[in-house]
Amino acid sequence: MHRRMLVIRGFEERVAALYRDGEVPGFVHLSTGQEASAVGACWPLRPADVITSTHRGHGHCLAKGLDPFGMFAELMAKAEGTNRGRGGSMHIADPTIGIFGANGIVAAGLPIAAGAATAAQLRQDGSVAVAFFGDGAVAQGAFHEAVNLAAVQRLPVIFFCENNGYAEFSPAATQHAAPLERRAAGYGVAFVAVDGNDVVAAAMAMQDIVEATRAGAGPTIVEATTYRWHGHYEGDPQRYRSPEEVQAWETRDPILVHASRLHATGVGDDEIQALESSVAAQLDQAVEAARRLEAPAADSLTDFVTRPRPAYPELPTPDADAPVFRTMDAIRTALETELTNDERVFVAGIDVGAGGNVFGLTRGLRDRFGDRVRDTPISETAIIGLGVGAAMAGMRPVVELMYLDFIGVCLDQLLNQAAKLPFMTGGAAQMALTVRTQFGAGRSSGSQHSQSLEALLAHIPGLTVVMPSTPADTYGLLRAAIQDPNPVVFIENRLLYGMKGPQPPTEHIVPIGKSAVVRAGTDVTVVSVSRMVHSAIAAAECLAGEGISVEVIDLRTVAPLDMVPILDSVHKTSRILIAHEAVLPFGIGAEIAATVAREAFWDLDAPIHRIGAAATPSPYAPTLERAWLPDEDDIEQAIRRLAEI
Repeated sequence: MHRRMLVIRGFEERVAALYRDGEVPGFVHLSTGQEASAVGACWPLRPADVITSTHRGHGHCLAKGLDPFGMFAELMAKAEGTNRGRGGSMHIADPTIGIFGANGIVAAGLPIAAGAATAAQLRQDGSVAVAFFGDGAVAQGAFHEAVNLAAVQRLPVIFFCENNGYAEFSPAATQHAAPLERRAAGYGVAFVAVDGNDVVAAAMAMQDIVEATRAGAGPTIVEATTYRWHGHYEGDPQRYRSPEEVQAWETRDPILVHASRLHATGVGDDEIQALESSVAAQLDQAVEAARRLEAPAADSLTDFVTRPRPAYPELPTPDADAPVFRTMDAIRTALETELTNDERVFVAGIDVGAGGNVFGLTRGLRDRFGDRVRDTPISETAIIGLGVGAAMAGMRPVVELMYLDFIGVCLDQLLNQAAKLPFMTGGAAQMALTVRTQFGAGRSSGSQHSQSLEALLAHIPGLTVVMPSTPADTYGLLRAAIQDPNPVVFIENRLLYGMKGPQPPTEHIVPIGKSAVVRAGTDVTVVSVSRMVHSAIAAAECLAGEGISVEVIDLRTVAPLDMVPILDSVHKTSRILIAHEAVLPFGIGAEIAATVAREAFWDLDAPIHRIGAAATPSPYAPTLERAWLPDEDDIEQAIRRLAEI
């Protein structure tokens, strides 16, 4: 224990000097003074147990067993750093030894820990998760959602609060109206208070808690009272606290407290000094070795953004005389197929189990697959975080976001966690996560239940965005999404749930990132996605009677965009119309138009044209909604104008 604390203290002292001298870029948040809580909390953990951490996470990582050399190299932005120079101080992680990441977003690690605990519960492997957080994180909604989810599902997770008295610059007393112990009672979870500056007290308390958690006792909140000697960040002027306060806490130095205990048991000064010298030499050697390393090469910039996708053969379109099924059947059947084929797959979301989904899409799956189809509280951040943590633990979660409009409630877990963790860990983090959601305007669902927000998601590097238009593609693309090693947002149009089409064979799968020419033509190219594809086909059929030959391309995948069929089509037709249900400004049509203008400018005989919804929120009144949303007539008129140029 003493050695581990010395490693943390010595590491932080050297990082402070390296930062001061300009050898460590970015932000640095040191945990000097909090060594005992980190070591005590991690003391009873096994290699397979998981921790999530905070922006002040160096001590947690070292206490869990991360190598100081790799951490120094990472902070110094070296290619051989723990995370290949992609994470830095706030994002150090090594999922291979259960460190699921320090995190620059306050409280973001708590839902991820709940996801890792969900994986442990499903596997019944006896492992636990520990989520470190500071007292300031208690004010975050992610704290509430994660603790409540863990309590409801009795997950094997320990929420470990390091209460150092300050939420950034603000005293804890000004941030919370109720102590953490009362909050724990409100969630129905156990609470344990420990002296965070006494490593033995912390370790003994955690030993009992971890054993109980492994045995199925459910979650516990631990509050360790401690103190950070340095400011919130290096360079913090610390005007919010007095030097006398800091000095008073330094007299309770966890290393001195433990050294006194060692002395009392007969350990001599020479032994402690020898230990200190050994640790200092190890750390100095690590710093010098890290200094000699190279920075990441500029041509490695795009490494680790996505993992290579499985290769699938191009399968023929289902026969017209095949059995007919609906889009909603395609979703259920695809989920059933993957749940059957891969024990790592599970489904979680609001009312997806007993209720069978608000649209009945998952009805009957819980009866067959039991706890692998899991109901959750109405907690979108916890749901997506559950998926992130479980995916990092090697599972293949399919989590449901009931409406695409609700993406704003949980965007951090997609934007800053699912999309970035594989990159920030230098490719170490697994993220085979599928997020199913749906949208669809045209039925007076109003401004908060109708939005087509695919462009928002497509703008996030690391995310894959899929939008099928037919039952067969829905089945094949959903299976591909679940098998994909990258985070995939799978967006269904609820107005297509009842659409019928030929049912493909069970082995049918559609490669992600492949557009499809769904109607051949020679005069005008129309590019669309999801339900608007059917409006484009209907318009093309109508215009065929006027002698206008229209080629229709279904994107199927929005990110990454497959531009090859589009550019080939424009080379043939010399005219292009892009139609989507989303509002027109800054939509995916703008990206397609820009690419066509750059790559096929000399093929064009007419200006690129786009149509989409008006730049207003989705209206409720049917008359306004019809005026707002483009339809078959709008597409038809736009094609006709292009053909006349």
